[in-house]
Amino acid sequence: MTETVATGSKGAKRGKRGLTVERVFTTEGVHPYDEVNWEKRDVVMTNWRDGSINFEQRGVEFPGFWSVNATNIVASKYFRGAVGSPQRENSLKQLIDRVVKTYVRAGTENGYFATGADAEIFEHELTWMLLHQVFSFNSPVWFNVGTTSKQQVSACFILAVDDNMDSILNWYKEEGLIFKGGSGAGLNLSRIRSSKELLSSGGTASGPVSFMRGADASAGTIKSGGATRRAAKMVVLDVDHPDVEEFIQTKAREEEKIKVLRDAGFDMDLSGADIHSVQYQNANNSVRVNDEFMHAVESGGEFGLRARLTGEVIETVDAKKLFRSMAQAAWECADPGLQYDSTINDWHTCPESGRISASNPCSEYMHLDNSSCNLASLNLLKFLKDDGMFDAELFVKAVEFVITAMDISICFADFPTEPIGDTTRKFRQLGIGYANLGALLMATGHAYDSDGGRALAAAITSLMTGTSYRRSAELAGIVGAYEGYARNAEAHQRVMRKHAAANDAIRTLHANDAAMRGLATTEWQRGIEIGAKNGWRNAQASVLAPTGTIGFMMDCDTTGIEPDFSLVKFKKLVGGGSMQIVNQTVPRALKALGYQDEQIEAIVEYIAQHGHVVDAPGLRPEHYEVFDCAVGERSIRPMGHVRMMAAVQPFISGAISKTVNMPEAATVEEIEEIYFEGWKLGLKALAIYRDNCKVGQPLSTAKKSEAKADVEPEKVVEYKPVRKRLPKKRPSQTLSFTVGGAEGYLHAGSYPDDGLGEIFVKLGKQGSTLAGVMDAFSMSISVGLQYGIPLEFYVSKFSNLRFEPAGMTDDPDIRIATSVLDYLFRRLALDYLPYEKRAQLGIFTAEERTKQVESGYGSSSAPELESVDLEELRSTVESRRAETEPHRPVEPEAAHSTAELMDLHLGKANDAPLCMTCGTKMRPAGSCYVCEGCGATSGCS
Repeated sequence: MTETVATGSKGAKRGKRGLTVERVFTTEGVHPYDEVNWEKRDVVMTNWRDGSINFEQRGVEFPGFWSVNATNIVASKYFRGAVGSPQRENSLKQLIDRVVKTYVRAGTENGYFATGADAEIFEHELTWMLLHQVFSFNSPVWFNVGTTSKQQVSACFILAVDDNMDSILNWYKEEGLIFKGGSGAGLNLSRIRSSKELLSSGGTASGPVSFMRGADASAGTIKSGGATRRAAKMVVLDVDHPDVEEFIQTKAREEEKIKVLRDAGFDMDLSGADIHSVQYQNANNSVRVNDEFMHAVESGGEFGLRARLTGEVIETVDAKKLFRSMAQAAWECADPGLQYDSTINDWHTCPESGRISASNPCSEYMHLDNSSCNLASLNLLKFLKDDGMFDAELFVKAVEFVITAMDISICFADFPTEPIGDTTRKFRQLGIGYANLGALLMATGHAYDSDGGRALAAAITSLMTGTSYRRSAELAGIVGAYEGYARNAEAHQRVMRKHAAANDAIRTLHANDAAMRGLATTEWQRGIEIGAKNGWRNAQASVLAPTGTIGFMMDCDTTGIEPDFSLVKFKKLVGGGSMQIVNQTVPRALKALGYQDEQIEAIVEYIAQHGHVVDAPGLRPEHYEVFDCAVGERSIRPMGHVRMMAAVQPFISGAISKTVNMPEAATVEEIEEIYFEGWKLGLKALAIYRDNCKVGQPLSTAKKSEAKADVEPEKVVEYKPVRKRLPKKRPSQTLSFTVGGAEGYLHAGSYPDDGLGEIFVKLGKQGSTLAGVMDAFSMSISVGLQYGIPLEFYVSKFSNLRFEPAGMTDDPDIRIATSVLDYLFRRLALDYLPYEKRAQLGIFTAEERTKQVESGYGSSSAPELESVDLEELRSTVESRRAETEPHRPVEPEAAHSTAELMDLHLGKANDAPLCMTCGTKMRPAGSCYVCEGCGATSGCS
């Protein structure tokens, strides 16, 4: 697209330049719909827990290459009109036309295009890109645009609240309106006086934490969009607020309350009947720290907490102690996260119009108070050519189309409140981003946690944002700069130069990232030159959002900036049913790494059976890291996630939605290190989640399906197990333990050759029901052990079971247990199983975990294979094919999502909520969760 002089486009002034649009993806004379094979499908979505039908629409029309999952989610979430009525949309054509034609009509009316022919080409190009899953707008666009509803296009909102009751009550109202519309909001409460300050009447102020209770109750009552999930919101408090310590502890204290109530028998699961008695659970909390505070932490100095009205220091605290309290609270309940205020405002394009004080709930949008941002994300894997090169020139063209459409949307958009609408129209904040980065890195043979992977990600991000701002500067010459630009021109240009300088500092390692950085350099230079003349159309261009639901719409393997979740996937089939498949990016990655077809087939077979690549036949150990995922045998280290965020942050206008997952064994000191390094590396925001830190987190109860062997009826051989009784005199040990405050004793008896043969568990008062049940349970386990059932079988079945009592233990090797049985069988594993078997189960002593950290990550004892016998590989493939197929059917009762599938492979349940719509276990997407079953998200996008 280029600029030209408009000669007759409706709404354009005579002599005003308009866009001349050139065809990139489409062919003249051929409509995009005519290039695609369409098919009719039936969409029937059920809740697998009770069999009830959540959604049903038959005969919907979609392209044949769209997956069943994408079809289901789009038909159920985005088609408008009452189900069963003639007005109901039933084709993807209708959905795309409804949105695209609205955009093109608004663009024409507001003078974006030089001629009507340019508008038509723009319409066809957008249609082709959406049809072929090259990009997607955020969900509100699909919900609202082109309908009789308000034309809300934004998913991200920031509110403001002042230190008076009218403003506080208005905060409750505005938040409720946004939640009702299906979106989320964030705000900073630091203007509200602390509980240590006086009111004008002479009384003491309530403080922001007290007002958080009312807002939390409101959010819990007004379910988001009328659905069953909770509202998404972010609450921020500045580190120099006198109530910051109380704010830090709010959710940690409530987590302790949950433990006590569950111990007392109350239903405290996430959707439990009694969870409503717990406060502050409907928001993400973040502390806004500045450089002054972080330097005080670094030097071990003191830091002043300041009165809200006068700014005077009313209390001095130990900075390092306060920082430790943040890490301690995050260790206990995952909150608060940190937002790095000085870094955020150093990259602010509009400081003369106000500081950036808050973010949206997922932390990717950060700009002025009372503002909004609409999002769109590109599918990066669509730009990877067969030769392994990223098509940077095509990517630039795609970014031009998308950012132009996003800006047009502000011309006709509606907003939940007038202040938000006013600010957004004046500053026109956009949030272009991408999905499938993790899949792209794997497909090109890059490890996510590697210099090469970070260089490629940085170059792509720089090219995307540089192109966006260049197009924004061109649009400013056509339809004008954003209204707030004149006041902020110097600051905006300064931030553009900072982006360009960061681009120059990218250390390229391969042809792909070198080519993209070179093109990005050109884009930044052109953008700055044009912007110096025209200004810019948009105060903000890019963010990295979770891309949960729209990621499924584009059939992406990975969301946002995330690595691949796992190497095995849960795939829905046409006509119902599902199967396990190996991530289709794996063969592509192996090809890029130089493996031959026979080797690739053998490795894929191995992954299908084991869920990981460790010891896969023919796979060189130095390539293991390419296949590291978010969960699994080789999960990416927490600092690997932080370094990836740091690599791309200098090229994002806003911030990055991402939670750094940490293992259950992570320490408070390690969380401190993550938070401190996030500041050092220039991040704008950072949040962590430590596995199993939340008591009220429901886990999947899926169990492994057992294969049923076919038996010939005419020739049956019966094998009976033989009980091996313990001798009269046998070695034994007795262990006292405490789990969640409940005390008990474990007696374990062994055979003389050291094999476990019996257990007795003392828990509860003599004669009580609990004591009787534990006696019977101990007897059944003991008899099973004596009949030859391996201890590791019991460990795999009973570890990670979740029920009360649960919580902290007095065992240095097992600090937290999800139940008494979880503790007992992990303890038995440590005492009686060899290291190799425990390693497969993921059970280690504290000393072993320490040594693993000290010795580095990802080392393998597998020998490097200098050469591979292809005939031997063929034989291996054929023999394995006789035993198992790489695409193995999954029993419906075994797994219902990729997250549950990985639980089966790992032999343990990972923390993730269950979808409140369809009951499927969700998986992480940025700082939110997304459901593969129905596309629901726990966030705002």
